[in-house]
Amino acid sequence: MKLTLIQRDDCHLCDQAWEVMAAAGVPDFDPLWIDDDIGLQARYGTRIPVLRREDTGAELDWPFDAAALSAFLR
Repeated sequence: MKLTLIQRDDCHLCDQAWEVMAAAGVPDFDPLWIDDDIGLQARYGTRIPVLRREDTGAELDWPFDAAALSAFLR
């Protein structure tokens, strides 16, 4: 399953999301930085970090914990 973490530079919430994902044993994911993309900023600006499943397009907004993450990945 391909995952993308939509995030910004210097985002403490994004850092926390990385920590939750690592602790939950999430497989590898691709980061998507929205800092230089006005369209992505408009879509995700107040929601980041957002974890997206590329197979379904489903998105999990922050805040999430290991249990919510596990359910999202099933």
